[in-house]
Amino acid sequence: MDIDRDHIDDAVLALLFLGRHDGMRTWKSFDWAAMERLHTKGLISDPVGKAKSVVFTDEGLRQSEASFRKLFTVGREAEARYS
Repeated sequence: MDIDRDHIDDAVLALLFLGRHDGMRTWKSFDWAAMERLHTKGLISDPVGKAKSVVFTDEGLRQSEASFRKLFTVGREAEARYS
């Protein structure tokens, strides 16, 4: 699988905008409300706590890989997103 790093950079930049506060500053982690929604949908473990990571559920892992392939790969897989 060939990864389109420019698309990844664009997505990270867009997610950084989601965490913007105090004018030009942004948080380095993902939006808490979004993380809670993913947990409520049963896609990740509870994001609240001391751990710096969350665990995908089986469905969460499946959906995250499908989204990654759809949004960030080049070649045949990327062409499939438009068909």
